[in-house]
Parts: sequence; C-alpha cells; structure tokens
Amino acid sequence: MSKVNTVLGPVAPEELGVVAVHEHIGYGMPGSELDTRWWKTPEQRYEETVPKLRRFREYGGGTFVDATGICNGRDVDYYKSLSEKTGVHIVACTGFVGGDTALPYFARQSVDQLTRLFVHEITVGIGDTGSLAGVIKVGVSRGGRMTELDKRIYRAAARAAAATGVPVLTHLAIDPEPAVAVFREEGLPLDRVLFGHADDGLNAPKTPHRWIFEQGGRIGFDTFGYETELEDPPFWARPRQERLDHFLGLLNAGYLDQLLVSADANCSPLGWPGVKGHTVNYIFEDLVPDLRGAGVDDATITALLEDNPADFLTIRA
Repeated sequence: MSKVNTVLGPVAPEELGVVAVHEHIGYGMPGSELDTRWWKTPEQRYEETVPKLRRFREYGGGTFVDATGICNGRDVDYYKSLSEKTGVHIVACTGFVGGDTALPYFARQSVDQLTRLFVHEITVGIGDTGSLAGVIKVGVSRGGRMTELDKRIYRAAARAAAATGVPVLTHLAIDPEPAVAVFREEGLPLDRVLFGHADDGLNAPKTPHRWIFEQGGRIGFDTFGYETELEDPPFWARPRQERLDHFLGLLNAGYLDQLLVSADANCSPLGWPGVKGHTVNYIFEDLVPDLRGAGVDDATITALLEDNPADFLTIRA
C-alpha cells in the first residue's frame, strides 16, 4: 500500500490534498534557543501558528511539509499537537538544512553514522515521539559551493533514501553537479530529489534549471511571496512578476511534471523576527490567482499542488 509518513502516522497519497511542500513551523539557527530575546512560551508559539494553519485548512490545504532539519528548531511533539488541533497533515524531516547548521556532534560523524541516524528516524522514529520522518533534508552551506561536510551529508541522505524509499529535499539548487554525482553513485533516482529554492532572487541566477531537469531532478519554486514589493524585503527577495515569468517559462517549456511550488514561510520564527506579511497562505491568496491570471488551467494547478507533491512524497519501497 502506498503511503506518506506524517507525524500522526502513515497517510495514503490521495489523502494529502493540496501540499505546501517546503515550509517551516518554526525555523532558527542553532543556538537561537539560548538567546533570551527570542524566548517564546508555548502559548505565544500557538498564537502565531495555529491561525495560519487553520486558514491553510480553510483554503483547502491538506498537508504541510516542515523542512526544518535537525539543529534548527525541529519539535515533533509540537507538530503532532498542531496537526491534531488544525486537521492539517504535517510531514517532518530528518537531515540538516546545510552542513553549516550541523552542530559539532553531528558534523564529526561518518557517512555510515549519519546514514544510520536518518534511517532510524524514518523507520523507527524521531526520538521518543513515535513519529517517522517523511523526507530527508540536505543543503548547500553558505558560500554557494558544497563543502566536504555537505557532500558527506548528501551521501548519507542518498543511502538512506535508497534504503527506505523516502525522498530528498534540498536547501538551494546551486552547485548541483556534485550533488547529482553523489546521488548517481549511490543509485538514487533523481526524481526522488527536489532541488529547492531554485527561484529566489539571490540564487536563481546561479541555478542551472534546465540542466537539473535534463538529469531527471525535480525543481522547487518554493520561495513564492518573498518579493521586493514587501515593506521590508529579505535579501533573497525577487520581483513578483520576474519570478512568475521565470516559472511560467519553465512550465510552458514542458517541465510541469518536474515542478513543485511552495512559500518557505515560517509560522513562528526562532531567533529572528521573520518576514512580516508572508505566510504559507500566499499559495492560495496570491500564487493561485497569479497563475490563473496568466492563463494556467485548473488541471495544471492541481498537478503542481496535489499530484506532483503526492508522487514525490510517496514512499517507494
């Protein structure tokens, strides 16, 4: 039976509904929990998060993939409570946002040790939560080139993905050649990899989009909403129309089956204020209307938001 791991247990792919495939319940850099300026009570975190997830559900959203890796604020018991409270399926990940966010304990581990960690969290559980990870997170460290630690994490992720059948989601799609080489050496089909953040203003110019497609990989246009038109845009922002035109160009070139979309929003940021005015619900409030306004039909929108992510997240035993 086909299934997807969520924090409340396995779910059939057809039950996922609309999927936000790259989001965060609460993301922060390692150590942010020690900065008293940013301490939040459980009540404050719920106050910031629950209305966003409830609105997501009201709009028709079914599944929220939390791409927060180990060391960056992952809190699976909290995710379980939120899922029970809002009715939104939440998929948790194992892995790391990038080698530069892996604390020394993990950074010193071998490929075999990291592989065992990822496999354990996918097949046995994350800590004592009883929840299984549904995706593996990897990433390119700051600087725009994969470090030796990044490559070690990617190799462990590839081995764990091949062994368990869960997919891999990357932070950034820049410098993909060494990543593709690792995945191929480990026998992981590239349609099991979603190269994320291929659309942000900082990295889109450096990302070989069509080359990734030609290798068989999937691409995430998953920073929709981080726009230069915001009152206080982040450094990775991009003009709204420019991003949309870029996306439509790839869509019209025949890459629909390999494209996924999301907003990479942070429900309750940890250690930083976040980006005001940007939530996961940009998908429904702005992206879908923009796509329809550009002439994209409902079948294509369904493929982007339901069919493609369901296929990506389904465990392939």
